[in-house]
Amino acid sequence: MPGIRQFRPLFFILLILIALIVLSRNRDSASSSNHTGNKTVIQNIGSDTMVNLAQAWAEEYALIEPAVSVEVSGGGSGTGVAALINGTADICNSSRRMEPEEIARVKAATGAEPTLKIVGHDALAIFVHKENPLDEITIKQLADIYGERGPVKAWSDLGANIAACKGNKMILVSRQSNSGTYHYFREAVIGKKEDFKLGTLDLHGSKDVVELVSRTPCAIGYSGMGYATSHVKMLRVARAPGEQAYEPSVGNTQAGSYPISRPLYLYTRAKVNSSVQKYLEWIETEAGQKIILASGYVPRTQSAVSSRGARSDYDSSWQAAAGN
Repeated sequence: MPGIRQFRPLFFILLILIALIVLSRNRDSASSSNHTGNKTVIQNIGSDTMVNLAQAWAEEYALIEPAVSVEVSGGGSGTGVAALINGTADICNSSRRMEPEEIARVKAATGAEPTLKIVGHDALAIFVHKENPLDEITIKQLADIYGERGPVKAWSDLGANIAACKGNKMILVSRQSNSGTYHYFREAVIGKKEDFKLGTLDLHGSKDVVELVSRTPCAIGYSGMGYATSHVKMLRVARAPGEQAYEPSVGNTQAGSYPISRPLYLYTRAKVNSSVQKYLEWIETEAGQKIILASGYVPRTQSAVSSRGARSDYDSSWQAAAGN
């Protein structure tokens, strides 16, 4: 058919033009991908308690190793553990130890148990509104407040009167069950055999707890001391009635005086690449440990705090910023 033959050259020219356009776009895309691909990405997922600390590490490390990008996301310790199991996280931040069944799942997926590093410690602070008249509390009282069988339901049960609260009723602020902070508080304060009271407000993040307490005169909540602001008060805590109560601070946590403190963990699979290994080693250096201190947590190494005087100065300035 002569009519069709006449259009064949134009058809082939059109195909060639389309191919050149696609090739050009692919070349531009490949060039962009290669530029991004030159940077090694480390996925760091987990604890909301540690997310600000992890972000501070990542930002500082980018100045030291520009070719490495540490991408940080929270979601809770449970989220980080799940990501480590399924292979989407290189490093899991956790404010609790992994459960035996979680360790078994990592081993099933990789052939080896995960590697654990304790990089620092955190004092779990008890927050109340800054106008709350209470200054200290005992572990037993906290268990009576948060435990499902606990008798304390009103501030007047603790001898406090808060005019802004109808019937002096307490508003209990907690964390969601996938949070390492939730699990640690339950174990250390309430006890594993008892659950939380019904009606607690279970919030997603550590910062959310402190912000809600700051706006709510009737509220009490728990969160990492690094999230303290001038709009809340941190209560001193005693192990038992009649014993001395201690404020959450770097010095008291290092000394073992503050009763609600816990390690901060980094978990990885047994085999990691050299970039992840180098990053983990840097976190344990004095530079990495000083970031723990600057973030309101307790460094693992004493060298990060140059002297007792420096530690005391830090505690004083940090407590002042927190409004205590």
